[in-house]
Amino acid sequence: MRIQTLVLFLALLCTGLLAGAFYYGALNMVPAFYDVPPAVHLVYRVHLMKYNSASMQAVMALGFAMPLWFAWLARKEKAARDLAMAAGLLAVTALLVTRFGNVPINGLIRSWPPEAPPEGWLEHLRRWNWFNLARTLAGGGSFVAMIFCVLKYRKITAIGPLV
Repeated sequence: MRIQTLVLFLALLCTGLLAGAFYYGALNMVPAFYDVPPAVHLVYRVHLMKYNSASMQAVMALGFAMPLWFAWLARKEKAARDLAMAAGLLAVTALLVTRFGNVPINGLIRSWPPEAPPEGWLEHLRRWNWFNLARTLAGGGSFVAMIFCVLKYRKITAIGPLV
C-alpha cells in the first residue's frame, strides 16, 4: 500500500507541474511576448526554449509515466485505474502535440533573424499558439483526471490523508 500512495502522490505532483507550467505559459508568457517589439519577443522566445527543453521534457515524461505506473499498481480498482490511465494518456497527448506541433515551429523560430523576421512569421506563431492551447488543455485535463483519481482511490481504500 505504501508504494501505491507514493506513486499516486508523484503522479498528482507531476501532472500538476505539467498543467501549471502550460497554464502559466499560456496565460502569462504568451501574452507578454506580444506586448514587446518583435526582436525582443523572438530573442526571449529562443532563450526560453533553451531553458525549457530539458525541464519540460522531464516533466512531460514523468507526467505520463507516473499516472500509468499508478494505473498498473491500482489495476484491480477500475475507477482509479481508468482515471490514472486517462491522466497518463492526456499527458502523452501534450507530449505528442509539443513534439510534432510546437517543436518544429520552434526550430523555424530559431532560424529567424530577430531584427527582421520573415514575411508571414506571425502566421507561424498563430499555429504555435493553437498547438500550445491543445497541449495546455491536455495537460490541465491530465491533472484534473489525477485529482479525481486521488479522490476515488482514497474513497476505495480509505488511505486517509496523503501526507
